Amino acid sequence: MKIIFQILRLLWILSIFLTFTVSCSSTSDNDGKVFEPSPEKRAKEFAEKGGGIFGDINNRKKGSTTFEFASSNVLWRATLKSLEFLPLINADYSGGVIIYDWYAASNNSNEQIKVTVRFLDNELRANSIKVIAHKKTCNNSGVCSNSSLDEKFSSSVEESIIASARALKIEEAKKEKK
Repeated sequence: MKIIFQILRLLWILSIFLTFTVSCSSTSDNDGKVFEPSPEKRAKEFAEKGGGIFGDINNRKKGSTTFEFASSNVLWRATLKSLEFLPLINADYSGGVIIYDWYAASNNSNEQIKVTVRFLDNELRANSIKVIAHKKTCNNSGVCSNSSLDEKFSSSVEESIIASARALKIEEAKKEKK
């Protein structure tokens, strides 16, 4: 009985060893592409192509020095301009989101709004941004409740941002003509 367990154990270790050996030595995938087994050579090839361990995530073209920063995105600038009266918590261009803090108009401090703008696309279209708005209502004893604002408010903010972005785009076009 002890010999059977030793033989099974030896077969198990041998199968694990062969599995790792075969899977690590493979230089092609199911499509027939041949891969370089040396990690140093693969890293050098990717670096020369402009990629990295995640590939070419920025879709850079060879020799291109043009980078798109937040200041070149019309929707981003229009959002910051349209909602500049709101206190800003977080602006993450790479994540495509701007989060504003709770804001209360001076005439009613018991009600506050909070706005989040998500950028879905860089193109100047109505469906390129999504505005999410919440309302916080507090009573005199300090107990507060949160709720989503209606779609009318969010769509009016979106329309305001799009209109501001169009105006900025027209200004840019005029400057480029000069």
